[in-house]
Amino acid sequence: MAQASAQGLVQDRYLSSSIDLEFQLVARIAGGDQHAIVELYGQYQRPLFSYLRLLTKDNQLAVEILQDTMLAVWTGAHRFRAQSSVRGWLYGIARRQAHNAMRWTRPPIANESALANLHSSEPPPEATALLNQGVDDLVLGIRRLSPALGETLMLVVVYDLSYEETGKVLGIPIGTVKSRLSNARNMLRPMLDAVGGEQP
Repeated sequence: MAQASAQGLVQDRYLSSSIDLEFQLVARIAGGDQHAIVELYGQYQRPLFSYLRLLTKDNQLAVEILQDTMLAVWTGAHRFRAQSSVRGWLYGIARRQAHNAMRWTRPPIANESALANLHSSEPPPEATALLNQGVDDLVLGIRRLSPALGETLMLVVVYDLSYEETGKVLGIPIGTVKSRLSNARNMLRPMLDAVGGEQP
């Protein structure tokens, strides 16, 4: 029991120090430090691109929006008030940039195979369980969800945002986030069972 408490304390200190480093990184960007924006880009390039690819279903457009997102971070870092995590702030900017870009762009035909290339450096246990059922089954299931349910599920499960952060990114209350997750899980479970032929 003492070992579990010590382990929890180490994890809390690690999380606290990594959060502090991200806040410092944004402060450096706000001060005009070009190395800081490069460092932040290096940390978030892959997950942000995957998220933008999910929203746009177009690799080239996702790359362009990622660049617009980082430009918005560069020019707007001085407005970051640390009321949310840096990660949640970045996903919020990326989502707004994507919606702005898609207003002016005709949506391409969706390519579901791109969902199989989603990246997360350390997926949470729930994502691991879903992935163990097979990426193809997961892609098929998510494709059948409404865009609102699919995006909410991806933000929480794959990109590991909290309910509060997800609500801020999507502009919805936490209760709606929970409701969408519950609906997505309830809809996804039978789809995966039908495709996989097994009970969880």
